[in-house]
Amino acid sequence: MRYNPLGRTGLFVSELCLGTMTFGGEGFFAYMGQVQQDMADALLRASVEAGVNFIDTANVYSQGLSEQITGQAIRNLGLRREEIVLATKVMGPMGNGINDRGNSRAHIMDQVKASLARLGTDHIDLYQIHGFDALTPIEETVRALDDLVRQGHVRYVGVSNWAAWQIVKALGISERLGLSKFQSVQSYYTIAGRDLERELVPMMAAEGLGLMVWSPLAGGYLSGKYRGGADVGAGRRATRPFPPVDPVRGEKVLDALEPIAQAHGASVAQVALAWLLHQPHVTSVIVGAKRQDQLDDNLAAANVALTADELATLDAVSRLPAEYPGWMTELQATYRDNVVKQPPRG
Repeated sequence: MRYNPLGRTGLFVSELCLGTMTFGGEGFFAYMGQVQQDMADALLRASVEAGVNFIDTANVYSQGLSEQITGQAIRNLGLRREEIVLATKVMGPMGNGINDRGNSRAHIMDQVKASLARLGTDHIDLYQIHGFDALTPIEETVRALDDLVRQGHVRYVGVSNWAAWQIVKALGISERLGLSKFQSVQSYYTIAGRDLERELVPMMAAEGLGLMVWSPLAGGYLSGKYRGGADVGAGRRATRPFPPVDPVRGEKVLDALEPIAQAHGASVAQVALAWLLHQPHVTSVIVGAKRQDQLDDNLAAANVALTADELATLDAVSRLPAEYPGWMTELQATYRDNVVKQPPRG
């Protein structure tokens, strides 16, 4: 297992992160999995033994049950709190009231207390805004997060599912007001869905933000079991085809993944995860599981080393089509290709 710094911080996180969306299995998230305490303990134990030190959850997962199970698993295994980088999120609805959702100061302050209680800890290492709330000023949100950092309830802050311009605006406000800045972005990214490379990846590189990847197997699509639109009984995508995948592009990607997987004696899913781990802008890939064998397969992806030729093959079949202004920016960048830096005058 390798470790990477989280954004521009001194905090190092494992390149694979245990996702806990499958824990609890209540309400909307029941289709994701219904992992209860004993299995959660086993999944966390296997992850820690493999070198994982990063756990991601959210208050909205099974209406807090995921956080509760996660915190209990840490205690059941007797792990030192300092061994674990614990991340959770806030934004989604946690009740029927009009203020029981969103990125307002009121909701954030209420929910951080609830998350700390469910997790059974006195601090959250990474507190993330789970989505964009167009009705709450960004300044209100980042001020609330800064207060939580200053109070010691939260160590670092991040964001998930925001557009690049929204994140840059938040960073600018934080810079101007001297507030704690976002250090990470949690986004959907797979070899079958590379949309974030258009705007988010260049922005993260420029601002020094870390990237946490959610749904790295495109909701199970990159396991290969849904080829040709196959309906696989109780499979996750058979219940809810999310995230969406372009079937034409997806089939080409799977065609390229399969021989590479065979060459490495690996599963298709392992190669899809390994491709992400080879991308320099990826800090950590979130893997979740309902069963021990699924987790073991995912963890083994850390040992798959792809060759330059294999990476080139996978890039060719999955590369995004050119869009404006990207193709114009690339063209005009050639104006500087032959410029030799001159020594300063005087």
